[in-house]
Amino acid sequence: MSQFIESIKVEDQKVFLLELHQKRINQTFSHFGKEGSIDLKKIYEKLEHDEDGLFKLRLVYDLDKKVRTQMIPYAIPEIADFQLVENNSFDYSFKFEDRKELDKMKMKAKTEEIIIVKNNHITDTSFSNLLFLKGKDWFTPSTYLLDGVQRQNLLKQKKIKETEITLQNIKQFSHFQLINALNDFDDMFIYPIDRIINLPDNEEYLDI
Repeated sequence: MSQFIESIKVEDQKVFLLELHQKRINQTFSHFGKEGSIDLKKIYEKLEHDEDGLFKLRLVYDLDKKVRTQMIPYAIPEIADFQLVENNSFDYSFKFEDRKELDKMKMKAKTEEIIIVKNNHITDTSFSNLLFLKGKDWFTPSTYLLDGVQRQNLLKQKKIKETEITLQNIKQFSHFQLINALNDFDDMFIYPIDRIINLPDNEEYLDI
């Protein structure tokens, strides 16, 4: 049976974006024709976590409602370089624990992290959604692989906008950053666009 994963931010004993995580889990059960769900609030309360600091609550579950949890100290990673990797058939609509395809793409890359390109469109990294800066505005690709909880949260707050980002127009953006449940919108971790080592450099890619 397929197993699914949620990575939830816990900082100073406070849980973040719990409603959005719960909504995603409920949608997973519903999509696969299962009644009911699991209750994240009750699961967290049973852990009796009483440490301050930043933690990732890693929760693995299946559709029979079997759950495994880990509370892992977390630090936001700084990444040296990125590579665009094309994969037109990859699907990650649900947060499966099985990451073999993602790991395979990363192993073939020459960089620390990958940015997956699907049908000429920018999607996500192997572990996060993306934001791109144009002028003073931050945009997230409309062609995401997984509609992450932080992405939903920032769109709802109107801190970011959604747009089509392709190989043709990616160089119109000056910087980018990574967001997920553990990585919030953060000016400390902004990368210049040329941190991507294989940006399209032909004139034909410039979408004027």
